[in-house]
Amino acid sequence: MTRADDRELLKRAYQAWDAEDWPVAGELLERLARRYPDHSRAGVWWYDAALAHKFLRNWAKADELGREAAARAEPGTQDPAFWNLGIAATIMEDWATARNAWRGYGLTVPDGDGEIMGDYGVTPVRLNPGSGGEVVWALRLCPARARVLNVPTPESGRRFGEIVVHDGAPNGEREVAGRTYSVFDELLLFRASELPTSSLTVVGDAEDVRALAALFDAHGYAAEPSSGVRMICSCCSEGRVSQNAQHEVGGEQGVNLAAPVDEIPGLMERWRSAAPARRRWTGPAGA
Repeated sequence: MTRADDRELLKRAYQAWDAEDWPVAGELLERLARRYPDHSRAGVWWYDAALAHKFLRNWAKADELGREAAARAEPGTQDPAFWNLGIAATIMEDWATARNAWRGYGLTVPDGDGEIMGDYGVTPVRLNPGSGGEVVWALRLCPARARVLNVPTPESGRRFGEIVVHDGAPNGEREVAGRTYSVFDELLLFRASELPTSSLTVVGDAEDVRALAALFDAHGYAAEPSSGVRMICSCCSEGRVSQNAQHEVGGEQGVNLAAPVDEIPGLMERWRSAAPARRRWTGPAGA
């Protein structure tokens, strides 16, 4: 193959990239990188080829090509090649490679051989961004995984306590008490939750609603009122949105619960009996 042929191959690769034809772009860029592993642009080709397969959700291939890209990146410089490899290796549950990738990027991760389990703070995560895009709060267990802390609406297809893998590129912001948090899009469900989501109606004041949430939390479950759900358009969701840390209100309203269905009546009666003059409930309906 002549140099002219190679230049045409490179041109076709990035034409496919611009057209978001990820299978073609990934295949052509990998071909170039393998043909010229010592080329000054080989690291870029490996990175873009791996990224194309990330867009395709072909995680095994993204991991394979990501290793090549990371091998040509400078450790400790926050090179995105390490981040993308960290995501792919996490999904493949190759924890040794994931640890090396995060450290190569410049992050600190817990020592060990198995699953990375740390506390990287809370962050908003957009669940199922391709269909619905509900934003919830989650606890980051590693740079790419987070456990859902809210009770998602039944329509979201997600549950309280589930662990999701999220992207590293922010897509929106949430501002709470003067602090701004980046929103990250979910890439996939990593570990499902066994707690079903149920819905019921309660009557009580704002303090009663907080007491209900505290009761369920004490049992390892969750209860969230409809006053915590805010419907906004996707354009606004991907911008900056201000939120109140305390959103409970009184009156009659729906509540989403994450708890075994057979335990809900007992917990609800315990809640009601503490202030029977104010508190009432009806339901639940499982989802």
